[in-house]
Amino acid sequence: MYKRMPSRDHSAVVDVEESSALLQNSADVETTNPSWWLSFPHVIVATISSFLFGYHLGVVNEPLESISLDLGFSGNTLAEGLVVSTCLGGALIGSLFSGWIADGFGRRRAFQLCALPMIIGASTSATTKSLAGMLIGRFLVGTGMGLGPPVAALYVTEVSPASVRGTYGSFIQIATCLGLMAALLIGIPVKEIAGWWRICFWISTIPAGFLAFAMMFCAESPHWLYKQGRSADAEAEFERLLGGSPVKYAMVELSKLDRGDEADTVKLSELLYGRHFRVVYIGATLFALQQLSGINAVFYFSSSVFKSAGVPSDIANVLIGVANLSGSIIAMLLMDKLGRKVLLLWSFFGMTISMVLQVAAANTYVSGSGSLYLWLSVGGMLMFVLTFALGAGPVPGLLLPEIFPSRIRAKAMAFCMSVHWVINFFVGLLFLRLLEQLGPQLLYSIFASVCMTAVIFVKKNVMETKGKSLQEIEIALLPQG
Repeated sequence: MYKRMPSRDHSAVVDVEESSALLQNSADVETTNPSWWLSFPHVIVATISSFLFGYHLGVVNEPLESISLDLGFSGNTLAEGLVVSTCLGGALIGSLFSGWIADGFGRRRAFQLCALPMIIGASTSATTKSLAGMLIGRFLVGTGMGLGPPVAALYVTEVSPASVRGTYGSFIQIATCLGLMAALLIGIPVKEIAGWWRICFWISTIPAGFLAFAMMFCAESPHWLYKQGRSADAEAEFERLLGGSPVKYAMVELSKLDRGDEADTVKLSELLYGRHFRVVYIGATLFALQQLSGINAVFYFSSSVFKSAGVPSDIANVLIGVANLSGSIIAMLLMDKLGRKVLLLWSFFGMTISMVLQVAAANTYVSGSGSLYLWLSVGGMLMFVLTFALGAGPVPGLLLPEIFPSRIRAKAMAFCMSVHWVINFFVGLLFLRLLEQLGPQLLYSIFASVCMTAVIFVKKNVMETKGKSLQEIEIALLPQG
């Protein structure tokens, strides 16, 4: 029934009469949701890229002092800052090209291309004898870090049944949390064992190698195959992911969106103007608000806040990690029950309240009330991380590939993730300077205002995608005559 055709001629893929018959029976198909366990292994392998993302974000935190001593730049704060942040520059490059790589080579090959610089970069960092070698290694790892998250979001969205797509999307955030925690745990012996920091880098090559190898046995995205005109292959992959009965309906759903222009190159101007502007604007703004909320300032500089409250840094790291992971697990359980929009609204609202607590803590610190400052600052920060992980953290990465039309999905994700990395970089660069110039009360008030702005933006602009197929979402957002 599904013939292999060039991408410009999908119109005959499904016979018109059979299509209408299938659509009449769509209610029967949808009442029996596809088995989640068929797609589960493919999603788990994909989230290894998110685990690596989290691991490499945190891998130099504990060992940085040892690295600087061994490589001869101890006391050079600029060099230390470069070791931490060079990967962010690489991540920007990786995210910029992620859409073109995912569309040009396919989602599976993109994962393998993401793992390659992570293996080479981590090996370079582990064996280097100089600062230059460390920076090269960190930059290479960063390109893989930038490529991985948008491809993971695309892949998980495109291979998941609609009934569990939100839950699976939450796995990305959970894997990132586990990666961060693994980096902190593996870094613990660094002060007792000479050269342990090299082992920390070597260890990361194991999951990266497994990702590259395991992807050979995972399903390719049926959406990508269909865009390439490979309808028979798309049908076969749907069967691997969904089981037999929902396959024909899934293929009919894909055929609805055929516009005959899939082979055309998607230009940047097409994302910024015309009929796709609204969804790209929503996506880019969500990522901008996520980063401007102050979350990375909290992650990067939480130790100094806890230290001022008398909490040791190792305990602070554990508390932050537990709050982040707990929120991510709760989000996973609620994503397909309450929906994306509800979680986003309550998450940003909770973050607003948390920042108000931080402002109150800063005021009590000035007035000299030490015990109240401890409870407000530590409690407010943990509440901020927890409420972030409930929605603002996991939802944008899931929601964006859901609302982007199939034709522009990969490139639009690349653009929005690039916005994410640029703002991430400047927040990390300017936070301490702004804290010094503006003071904590004013800076945390600005963060609270951003979070409240996000609540209003989500209320007005974000549609609920829970339980809807990608095709239903696209038709709802881009009605075409």
